[in-house]
Amino acid sequence: MIKRTLYFGNPAYLSLKNSQLVVKIPNTEGDDTIRTIPIEDIGFVILDNPQITITHGTLGALVENNTAVVTCNDKHMPAGLLLPSEGNTTQSERYRNQIEASLPLRKQIWQQTIQAKIRNQAAALEKRRGKEFGNMLAWADDVRSGDSENLEARAAVFYWDNLFAVEIDKFRRDPDGDMPNSMLNYGYAILRAIIARALVGSGLLPTLGVHHRNRYNAYCLADDIMEPYRPYVDLMVCNILDDIGMPKEINRDIKARLLTIPTIDVMIDGKRSPLMIAASQTTASLARCYAGEIRKVSYPEM
Repeated sequence: MIKRTLYFGNPAYLSLKNSQLVVKIPNTEGDDTIRTIPIEDIGFVILDNPQITITHGTLGALVENNTAVVTCNDKHMPAGLLLPSEGNTTQSERYRNQIEASLPLRKQIWQQTIQAKIRNQAAALEKRRGKEFGNMLAWADDVRSGDSENLEARAAVFYWDNLFAVEIDKFRRDPDGDMPNSMLNYGYAILRAIIARALVGSGLLPTLGVHHRNRYNAYCLADDIMEPYRPYVDLMVCNILDDIGMPKEINRDIKARLLTIPTIDVMIDGKRSPLMIAASQTTASLARCYAGEIRKVSYPEM
């Protein structure tokens, strides 16, 4: 089932009644606008206004439903993520499998992840430039266990040099850089929440990565597993630039388009599926790899 994404950019009061999210939006005329949404239908909630009030009971009901609650900072960029601490009936067993995963297994998973990422980057370039990039496909094939030769970085340099080559002269991917970097940051933050939510639903620890090891990062595994999904965000940003040109800032319309990332259609295991559902398939396969049941993680193919 595709869950709804709710974005709140204005002052609001969020409460709970009869398993329904009650949204009260104050009006200047004095008559508040009130609407209700079933908690079970909600997958993501984005809170993007300092004058939003949410009750503790509402937060509890949302996380119990495995809803990802994203808070934004004063620059209106996603800055925090709340997820449930229990998301699967066999969570203890899956935690143990994940923690005890051998180094060779983690290296094989990372190899598959980078191969999938580079292939999807190659497909994104083909969609933008109308030709196949054989060098990217060759690099994907050459990725070894653990990506020991760091082909991910080599492919990334070529990818960013060419993805926006028509729209931007000498674009450089920089999280602190000018547009369209801010749009990419926003989209990746939404994608990260999707993957983290799926990991929890599969009974895995988002903190314990297969490659990322930052001691201050609570979502290392989410950052690992989202890699092959990034090109879908990149293409969405490209499409926004095609439609409106280079914006000065991320406005409400751009946010509305980026918030549709969970419903993007992707191909995974030969079937078309919304990205949100595909993410759950990916994390479920990862859990099975940790358990020794299979050897291949299911990633989308662009």
